[in-house]
Amino acid sequence: MALLPIVQYPDDILETPASEVTEITDETLQLLADMYQTMVENDGIGIAAPQVNHSLRIAIVELDEESGLFEMINPEIISQEGSSIDVEGCLSFPGVYGTVDRADYIVVRFTDRFGDEYEVEADGYLARAFQHEIEHLDGKLFTDKIIEHIDPQDLESYMEEHGE
Repeated sequence: MALLPIVQYPDDILETPASEVTEITDETLQLLADMYQTMVENDGIGIAAPQVNHSLRIAIVELDEESGLFEMINPEIISQEGSSIDVEGCLSFPGVYGTVDRADYIVVRFTDRFGDEYEVEADGYLARAFQHEIEHLDGKLFTDKIIEHIDPQDLESYMEEHGE
């Protein structure tokens, strides 16, 4: 595994829709491993291939051991319900935080590293993380959806005030 450099905004790859993965190769599997290591080393809970300079529809999400690791190839949201506002940040936007409105509940369809297709139901913060990473694959940025910017030094007190 290798630690990959994280692409920072305003790099064009972040706003360019990623290409569909048509075949799972050894390179795909290596990219998944490298993305995971890069995400963990940078204290992230999700990462998309464009963030490591690969314009491919691949994303990883891992909130914690309980929710588990999701390695998603060609993910798509097939249904969504509800709405909630919560704080987000992004590895490609260091020090930028803000509140974003997203669906409370989603169903995501994706292929895993073995070529098996899954449909996963997610709610709460897991649903939020899936939506954030899938939007990266569509060339969309969370900063375009920020309702209220939160100064990094106020982040901890904001989270405490809002019971997070």
